[in-house]
Amino acid sequence: MKKTIYTALMFLLCFNANSQMVTLESFASGFNSPLDIQNAGDERLFIVEQSGIIKILDLDGTTNATPFLNITSIVNAGGERGLLGLAFHPEYSTNGFFYVHYSRDSGDTQISRFSVGTADADVADPNSEFEVLTVDQPFSNHNGGTITFAPDGYLYIGLGDGGGGGDSDNNAQNTLNLLGTILRIDINNPSDGNNYGIPADNPFIGDSTILDEIWAYGLRNPFRFSIDDDTNTIWIGDVGQNAREEVNHESLTEGGLNYGWRCYEGNLLFNNANCPPMSDLTFPVLDYPWNGGGSVVGGLVYRGSIYTDLQNVYVFADIDGMIGTIDENDVYIDQGNFPGTWVGFGEDINGELYVVNLSGSISKVQGGEVAGIDDQAATNLKIYPNPATNNITLSIGNDAIASIKVYDSKGSVIYMEEVNNTASKNLSIAAFANGMYFIAVTTQNGNTIVEQVIKN
Repeated sequence: MKKTIYTALMFLLCFNANSQMVTLESFASGFNSPLDIQNAGDERLFIVEQSGIIKILDLDGTTNATPFLNITSIVNAGGERGLLGLAFHPEYSTNGFFYVHYSRDSGDTQISRFSVGTADADVADPNSEFEVLTVDQPFSNHNGGTITFAPDGYLYIGLGDGGGGGDSDNNAQNTLNLLGTILRIDINNPSDGNNYGIPADNPFIGDSTILDEIWAYGLRNPFRFSIDDDTNTIWIGDVGQNAREEVNHESLTEGGLNYGWRCYEGNLLFNNANCPPMSDLTFPVLDYPWNGGGSVVGGLVYRGSIYTDLQNVYVFADIDGMIGTIDENDVYIDQGNFPGTWVGFGEDINGELYVVNLSGSISKVQGGEVAGIDDQAATNLKIYPNPATNNITLSIGNDAIASIKVYDSKGSVIYMEEVNNTASKNLSIAAFANGMYFIAVTTQNGNTIVEQVIKN
């Protein structure tokens, strides 16, 4: 069956534009209560275990025998406490600094800086701790967990309302403590006797009723939030009480927002005592029913190049197994339940997403991969390696290659070549930018085959 290039490409592009389906592929296992996954701007993935250990996972799925960091002796782990978050300094490649969010022996929240060792880039110095910030925690739950750097270079820290039930002390609306907030601090320029500084454009500087560190408040437990560098926005998964789970999405230029807890749980009124006007609150882009045991787990916007249907889509989860997506138009899709207790998302250097299962495994997030066009010769065409860096080989059986065209993801021809009916052809792609391409091969018998190739 013959197909024109135009028809083939339109099929591929329409397939991706109109479909969005998430699947999970097992990637690695053998971890002990993993909670978070980060990268340091290179090929390594760093897996954070609740007990206080960080391990290095390579992109081939193997884990280093020696941990990157072991601070179990100073971490209070169990329940919602433990080593909860990890962030690498934007200049990590030169200064070796990284930051962790953990529970101290007392149960209080500790934000500290550590340094990579001088002898081995895969092993940090456990004795290099530099304490940045300590926050009192009245209960064992609602500690938050995420810390992350934004494009502005500042460190953002998520803290829960201090725990208990229903925020009985109204901490999230009490802006003279740091609970129920997202903080924004300058770790490069300490001031006022602290081991950090206050960015000059923090929203509440000069307001004696609100602490300067606070960037946003009115949150119950922002266990997982993320900053999308491409759009300079923040996505917050805020855990509900017993009715609604919520996802918030705002520009990072919108500092100073009150997300409404404990006045509202999602979009539902929870406790209206001493609440500000509804017009002063910021409501979620999504709230969904609590299912008697779930808790929302904030995720990441997909910025990889393999799955075109997930481009610009926010992928998040719930600990009860649900994986969900929100697209650029705030359209939510429940992608279904997957066996696992999801507690965190991460991405590799290529922008591909991974999700962490508290039970000990890491899965790779997959979208609806672009398939080639099936025809009589399709099963006989091989393109390898794929993904590739510099060169690919096209090999065909029971026919011969007559011509090759390469299209970018927008459907524009960027390379074409007539081939003298050969069964195998080596093609250099070193000059192509990283991303997704379509290779259209026309055979001697007049068949046209379109296959996807990833350049990285």
